[in-house]
Amino acid sequence: MTAFILRRTLLGILILFIVSILLFLMLHMIPGDPTVVALGPRSTPEMREAFRQMMGLDQPLLNQIGAHLLRLLKLDLGQDVWSRRPVTEIVLEVLPFTVALAFSSFIWAVGLGTLLGCTAVIHHGRWQDWLIGLFSVGFVAVPSFVVALYSLLIFAVSLNWLPAIGAGDASEPLSQVRALILPSFAIGIGWVGYVSRIIRASMIEAMGEAHIRTQRAFGVSESRIVYGYALRQAFLAALPVIAIGFGGLLTGSVFAEIVFTRPGLGKLTYDAVMSRNYPLVMGTVLVTSALYIACMILADLLAAILDPRIRSAL
Repeated sequence: MTAFILRRTLLGILILFIVSILLFLMLHMIPGDPTVVALGPRSTPEMREAFRQMMGLDQPLLNQIGAHLLRLLKLDLGQDVWSRRPVTEIVLEVLPFTVALAFSSFIWAVGLGTLLGCTAVIHHGRWQDWLIGLFSVGFVAVPSFVVALYSLLIFAVSLNWLPAIGAGDASEPLSQVRALILPSFAIGIGWVGYVSRIIRASMIEAMGEAHIRTQRAFGVSESRIVYGYALRQAFLAALPVIAIGFGGLLTGSVFAEIVFTRPGLGKLTYDAVMSRNYPLVMGTVLVTSALYIACMILADLLAAILDPRIRSAL
């Protein structure tokens, strides 16, 4: 197990370095002079040259990449262009907001998706199963920003039940929870369909196995078979997709943080891209990628813990 975790960790570090190099090249391929975008069209040539030297843009591209990778080896994400604060410090300030949003969206997706998937299995082949399938496809097909806008109009503007913007009062946990409901619902509802379909398919396959037939022969109730035996096996099959979903929720928080004016990695990345703040863009994307990779490693580890067949193959 230790060797398995070490291999996955080393692979994740390698992926981060590749992502870092590709992102570095993509940022430098964006059309336009970054000094003009950052300083404005009225900036003087002297100001632009000073900015290039400060950012290291006057060096050859290979030297810039090498210096960037050396900083990463020291876990240094650089300094913000304008405030001159460490990028790590800025990212850590907003990271809890993004994690809270992704986790609450994850609860929506897994909780509701599992309930719908189990209900579809219990009523397999009947009208309830077809109706749940229709809703699941609808959840996947509807864009998240449409859900965000309509939920904002209905529950925040028309009914005035929930706050429209912000992350709530930092001194009041209930206020923060209320501010999470709409954006987390808007992000998580799209994954409900994926989770419910995967849970349904995995559970139908599990229900046909020998140990399930034995449980039925001994008179075990159908609901106990579904929730007590088949669901655990279905979760093993759905675990990688659920982990990918959590990583997708982390990266998909950009539009929600913009629409609902929430602090977080998504909004920070958007603002940094618009101002050509290269160190901040690199820092936020790398931290998001690291969280995504950590989710995948955790999913593999949980699958190995829950399934003895995977443990024996390691």
